[in-house]
Amino acid sequence: MTLPELGWNDFFAARFAEHAANGCVPARVTLQLKGHFEVTGEFGAKLGECTGRFLHHATRQPALPAIGDWAAVTPRDDHRADIHALLPRRTTFSRKTAGDEELEQVVAANIDTVFLVSALDADYSLHRIERYLAAAWASGAQPVVLLNKADTCEDAEAKQQEVAATAPGVPVLVLSAKTRRGLKALAPWLQPGRTIALLGSSGVGKSTIINRLVGEQLQDTQEVREFDGKGRHTTTQRELIVAPDGFLVIDTPGMRELQPWDAGAGVTAAFADVAEIAARCKFRDCAHTVEPGCAVTAALAAGSLDLARWQSFLRLSRAAAHEVRRVDKRAALETKSQFKKLTKSLRQRVKEKHGYE
Repeated sequence: MTLPELGWNDFFAARFAEHAANGCVPARVTLQLKGHFEVTGEFGAKLGECTGRFLHHATRQPALPAIGDWAAVTPRDDHRADIHALLPRRTTFSRKTAGDEELEQVVAANIDTVFLVSALDADYSLHRIERYLAAAWASGAQPVVLLNKADTCEDAEAKQQEVAATAPGVPVLVLSAKTRRGLKALAPWLQPGRTIALLGSSGVGKSTIINRLVGEQLQDTQEVREFDGKGRHTTTQRELIVAPDGFLVIDTPGMRELQPWDAGAGVTAAFADVAEIAARCKFRDCAHTVEPGCAVTAALAAGSLDLARWQSFLRLSRAAAHEVRRVDKRAALETKSQFKKLTKSLRQRVKEKHGYE
């Protein structure tokens, strides 16, 4: 297999020169298991092992190989290869690890297009789609929303319009992997050497879509529970698959609760229209409530800004700010200090207005 068939391009070639001088060759991480990696290059597929020097410098989990990464390796005579370094990631999809610890987990790297899969059954959630959109924009990859299981929904077009209104400029496609409806519409993103990733909750049909696109039963599938539409994890590992048509697809385990690592940047990108309106406010620190010259309240009154979209923006912005405060204690202290100053200022205004000490 050639490097371009694995997604190699000028971006990575320009950043590999220093490693080539050290006798390394490029390879892509095509399979990720607990503590083990498969790397694939022109030499074929081998079990990748990080060198001691690499592990010494990789002080954080995000610095370790992730599915889709390009690495500088030296193949051995057996079925193994040494991983010496990772090339800079062009795009990175990260989330917070589950649990109380605030750690970044790289789900996949160097993705060109993210297919955000949502089912049109009992598990349909517009708010979850919004969170995935914010995470996709933060990754740097192009998001495309796939509303799967159209065969189970009587108002699929209405839900398509609802999602499209929430995500201006993002393609929103209705399909049914079970009946193959709508799959041909994905062709523009399924080009040779291009990497796509399917992200979504368990049971939304990601594995079935992959099987349809690749043309083989590569991924196991399971039925979802009828009473709530929720599925069990079918995919238990991250894998990069090269399709017969030449595109590359990354399958990931389903994620019911998504906490993007850098949601703030994603929210701004996902709500670029709202941010543009807010930038026209008279005051830079406008709270968009009762301030004079507020462009947001004017747009809401005129109907040029949809109230539901504004509320979605506020909800995701607050969630992103909350996560920042949890991670950054200094930000939390600064927020507390600002709140005290604001409260003191309001009390002073009340005293001056009513003329008492």
